[in-house]
Amino acid sequence: MADDLIARHWDVIVIGTGIGGGTAGRRLAERGLSVLFVEKGSAGHRAEQTALNLEMVDPVARQIRGFWPSQMKAQVNGRETTFFAPLGSAVGGSSVFYAATLERPERHDLDDCAARPHPTGGWPVSYDNFRPYFEQAEQMYHICGEVDPLSDEASANLRTPPPLSAGDVSMKERLAARGLHPYRLHSAVRYVEGCRECFGAKCPRDCKMDGRSAGVDPALATGKAALLDRCEVRALRGRSGRVTHIEAMRNGKPITLRGTCVVLAAGALSSPRVLLASKAKHWPDGCGNDSGLVGRNLMFHMNEMIAVWPTKAAPSGPSKSLGFRDLYYVAGQRFGMVQAMGIDVSYGEIVHYLKLLIARSPLRRIKPLQELVRIPAIVAARLFGSAKVFVGLMEDLPYAGNRVVLSEGYTDTIRIEYQFSAEVLARRRVFRRLIRRAFAGHRRMFLGFQPELNFGHPCGTLRFGHDPAQSVLTPDCRAHEVENLYVTDASIFPTSFGVNPSLMIAANALRVADLIADEAERRRDGTV
Repeated sequence: MADDLIARHWDVIVIGTGIGGGTAGRRLAERGLSVLFVEKGSAGHRAEQTALNLEMVDPVARQIRGFWPSQMKAQVNGRETTFFAPLGSAVGGSSVFYAATLERPERHDLDDCAARPHPTGGWPVSYDNFRPYFEQAEQMYHICGEVDPLSDEASANLRTPPPLSAGDVSMKERLAARGLHPYRLHSAVRYVEGCRECFGAKCPRDCKMDGRSAGVDPALATGKAALLDRCEVRALRGRSGRVTHIEAMRNGKPITLRGTCVVLAAGALSSPRVLLASKAKHWPDGCGNDSGLVGRNLMFHMNEMIAVWPTKAAPSGPSKSLGFRDLYYVAGQRFGMVQAMGIDVSYGEIVHYLKLLIARSPLRRIKPLQELVRIPAIVAARLFGSAKVFVGLMEDLPYAGNRVVLSEGYTDTIRIEYQFSAEVLARRRVFRRLIRRAFAGHRRMFLGFQPELNFGHPCGTLRFGHDPAQSVLTPDCRAHEVENLYVTDASIFPTSFGVNPSLMIAANALRVADLIADEAERRRDGTV
């Protein structure tokens, strides 16, 4: 069966099966194109329930469970650290482990370039052009929640979520009393009977909608799509202006894949690695890299985590239900939304956090400290007990020096270089003051002092735009110099804005898939 898939010429080959690849592949298959999904990891078992484990070190065990097998090497402010990032490597990609929060960006995120203190060139596609695709993505991912009271861009597709817990009702009332505008977060969860809200874990009941359950599986059900798992793409090959074939490894053997069109959706950290590895005589700096920007302008969100204790005797338990946008854009500065994280401040979480702090400090050379953190973790777990954890997602901005770096030879190891700009650090200080003020009246405490990158939200490494000298992709998300290569993951983002990126990824994937399918129809009709 696999040999037949490899030998066939496909209308579209989709590299990656997360939100961007799964969503695009489904739309393309539903529009009648033959689609081959290529996935580095395994198909896995559909009914498994596996939580993302950042402490597991064995690469084989990690690969079996759908985790990225290797540690990331991150040089942040000149200091290199090595750690397991919250990334997936199986059908569904990282999305099978995500917390399923799919929020729309603000209109000014896409349309108001003057509101940004950095000359990014902005988004080349307007909010109104994206609007129908936001609505379609919200339907496809079964989004439930409440309309943001501060928004004039209400979605007509929000499903009614189940009632709030007593603890969340109390928290919502307290926030509203402070003059804030809390609402139910927009979640890609079908609350079927027995649903446990598998935030941070694979869902065995098809409750949570992700790149697999909302994308790949429905695509395969059309009969127009197929899946080739355990297949690592090593390079794109072809002639100047067009990809003719893909070099990959499957089960230790080299294979060649061919298709009319290629959709790259390996994620903002791996898609640029594929292009940088595709050097050839006509692509001396990598495929689609005439601008020299492939891998550059890397962005994350800045996480500001804060523990908030419920007032009086309000029921405890983790919350993933509430968020507010009152701090999104304040006094001419861009920050982001604040939302519940859906986790307890538990012993295991604290141990992991303390180990990361040590790994990023000069104390990392003292190996016994890695185990001694368990003692303060026990004390902290008792202290935090009933606290709920909220996170402020502060918008990052693009700087060319922040980038993905290709390792020598082929390797699973993702390498990045990142420097905190003075602008980001100044804005962060203001954001922390605003968050502290927002939770006044509650006992609260920030869970970090140093700036923290959200390694689950990378974006911007293949940004799209009108100017080929300032972007890698056209507004259609096609490579400026390669006519049959498209990208549908978060690497296309010119800015990160202040919400989770998943809904934008899904909406753009639908938009790009329609562009590809429309062009295929014109070719069939002889009008191209």
